[in-house]
Order: sequence, then structure tokens, then C-alpha cells
Amino acid sequence: MSREIIHTSNAPAAIGTYSQAVKVGDVVYLSGQIPLVPETMTVVEGDFATQVRQVFDNLSAVAKAAGGSLQDVVKLNIYLTDLAYFGTVNEIMAEYFQQPYPARAAIGVASLPKDVPVEMDAILHLGA
Repeated sequence: MSREIIHTSNAPAAIGTYSQAVKVGDVVYLSGQIPLVPETMTVVEGDFATQVRQVFDNLSAVAKAAGGSLQDVVKLNIYLTDLAYFGTVNEIMAEYFQQPYPARAAIGVASLPKDVPVEMDAILHLGA
């Protein structure tokens, strides 16, 4: 099975040695997204909720470039520098996803790139 590299200018460009996503068959592996504004490559201004929405918007843009949407997410990993923010993530996630919800993990970490409080990655399944 061949690999297809997914790229879109509607999400932040990679800030390291990785691709925005890699598609293998009908599975797409989305790299971690932080709350960067694609046009400026700077962290979105605003509170934590604004940053979470930017992350979901970035993941959505990459999913769309791969031929899918957030509704195709089967696994979502959420990395937080403070697990006290988990309730906010949960509330905002309900704005972006419909049931059945994807499998999910929330992981507390010491730090993230660019000193942001949240990063997420995902796996999509594009099959029927």
C-alpha cells in the first residue's frame, strides 16, 4: 500500500521534520496540531477556549485536505500542560464532533512546542 503525504495551506505548515498527515489506504494519520494561525504561524490570541478551537480548526483543515472531516476521526489524542483544562476541551469537543464520538486519550505533559497549553493529533478512517 502506498503512502500519500497530505498538505494544505489552510493549516499551519510543519515546524519540524514531519508531514501534516500521511494517508495509507483509507486511514489518515494527522500530526499534532497546536493553536497556530496558518497565515501567520503565530499562536492565536485569546483564552484557552480560543486556542482549543484553533487546534480543532487546524485538524479539520488537514482532515478536509485528506478527503475527510472530523466526523471520520476514530482516535483523538489530547495533550494538555494542565489537566484542569480537560472540562473546557470536553465542552468544545462537543461543538466539533457528533455521536458516535471517537476513541480518545487525554494526556498531561510538562510542556509543548511554543509553550502552548494544548496539542492534539488524530487518526481518521475514510471508509464507508
